[in-house]
Amino acid sequence: MTSAFAAGGGDQRSLPVPDGLDGMRLDQAVSRLFGLSRTAAAALVDAGDALVDGAARPNSHKVKAGSWLEVTLPAPVAPPTVVPQAVPGLTVVHADDDIVVVDKPVGVAAHPSPGWTGPTVIGGLAAVGHRISTSGAAERQGVVHRLDVGTTGIMVVAKSEQAYTALKRAFKYREVEKRYHAVVQGHPDPLRGTIDAPIDRHPHHDYRWAVVSGGKPSITHYDTIEAFPAASLLDVRLETGRTHQIRVHFSTLRHPCVGDITYGADPTLSARLGLGRQWLHARSLSFLHPRTGDEVTFVSEYPDDLARALAILRD
Repeated sequence: MTSAFAAGGGDQRSLPVPDGLDGMRLDQAVSRLFGLSRTAAAALVDAGDALVDGAARPNSHKVKAGSWLEVTLPAPVAPPTVVPQAVPGLTVVHADDDIVVVDKPVGVAAHPSPGWTGPTVIGGLAAVGHRISTSGAAERQGVVHRLDVGTTGIMVVAKSEQAYTALKRAFKYREVEKRYHAVVQGHPDPLRGTIDAPIDRHPHHDYRWAVVSGGKPSITHYDTIEAFPAASLLDVRLETGRTHQIRVHFSTLRHPCVGDITYGADPTLSARLGLGRQWLHARSLSFLHPRTGDEVTFVSEYPDDLARALAILRD
């Protein structure tokens, strides 16, 4: 037992298995208890750094409530730093002393994160001289909401502390109107509706999310703008803002975003439209300006790849 702990070199934890995890796989229990991804938890178990009643067990071992769990967590990884980097295609739509609104191109992350070496909105803003709020984690300062790397469109970043506090509150209490346009496969029935289904991490794939019982409440409103033989253009309004929410909800309805291979899109249709990512665009953002209190709205036009795919669908 001592050698297993020595191998990990991280933080050591000892605790009984809670009643709520009785019968759960060991890797899943470690993931739940310590906030690790399933992959990280499985690696930890494989390394002998998760002992049940003093003995190493396989990932598939079903833990019992009250059993003693001894875990050596991996040493913490230093958070990624913001590096000023020019981002081609990143357009500043509006900037003042409190906020900066950008039109984000495809292939750009909102902020630095472990494993991401590509361009970021925060790095791009730093490169052109915008000073961002210092609130939030070091690598996410000023970020009050995010867009996926493969999703384009409007995004707001806080520059002042007042703006950061006000915008975080507005997003939390659903006082921001977020509208997206999405092209999904097939024709949703009804043509206008609401999807109310909880979302959490996918039970088997770390990089995906899914509708899961007991997940976080997630509500998506949609309306069909235009229908094509094989797909539909939708106006989507998010009431909540979960990771991959639109992609997960429409995939669950068997109408995945066109081009979204990760969530079940038809690769043949994606290739015909020349799409290498999901047809999903943050069309507009409306909120009360954190200093003036005036309602402001910012709109983004479709980028070339999405416009071209739409034109092919209309032909």
